[in-house]
Amino acid sequence: MAALIKAAAAPDFPAEISLVISNKADALGLEKARASGVKTLLVESKPFGKDRAGFEAALQATLDQHGIELICLGGFMRLFTAEFTQSWYGRMLNIHPSLLPSFPGLDPHGQALRAGVKLSGATVHFVIPATDAGPIVMQGAVPVSDNDTPDTLSERILEVEHRIYPEALRLLATGKVRIDGDVCKTVGSGGSENFLISPVVG
Repeated sequence: MAALIKAAAAPDFPAEISLVISNKADALGLEKARASGVKTLLVESKPFGKDRAGFEAALQATLDQHGIELICLGGFMRLFTAEFTQSWYGRMLNIHPSLLPSFPGLDPHGQALRAGVKLSGATVHFVIPATDAGPIVMQGAVPVSDNDTPDTLSERILEVEHRIYPEALRLLATGKVRIDGDVCKTVGSGGSENFLISPVVG
C-alpha cells in the first residue's frame, strides 16, 4: 500500500489512491495512509460474523459513495464471495509473494524453501473467486539461496513487490492490459533480454 501511495504521488502516474479501506481498526496501513494524506475508512467485518455478503454490501456501498473504479488489495486476509469478485472482475488486483501458480495460500516462503526452488518472487494478478488465482498481470523474481529462511526470503521478495505492484496498476490504469480467456496480455510488450539464473557458480 505504501509503495502504491508513493508511486501515485508522482505527477505522471495515471491513477490516484483516493481511499484506503480496512476491515480492522488496528491495521497499520490506516496510520500509514493517513500520514501520507490519503483518506481512510473503516468498514468492520467482525459485526457481520459469517455473513460475507452483508459485509460486502457495506463495502460496496462505501466504494460507490467514493466513486472507486479500481481496487488494489494488500494484506487483506478475508475471502470475497464469487458474486463480489465477479462484479469487480478485471478491476481488482491482488499481490501474492510467490511466482503463482506455485505456492498459493499461507506460508508461500516456507513452501518455496521446502520445495527447494532456486527462484521465487511475487505476482500481481486479477482477483477471481479461487484464492491466489486469476489472470497474472506482472511477476518479479529473486534468487533463493541455500541459507535463506522464510524471513530473509520474505524481505527480498518484498522489494520486488514494491516495484511490480505500482507498475501493474500503471498498466491497468492506462488500458495496457486485457484479459483473454484466463490469461492477461499486455499491449506493446515484447521479449525481454533479462535473465535471472540461480545459483551462480564458478
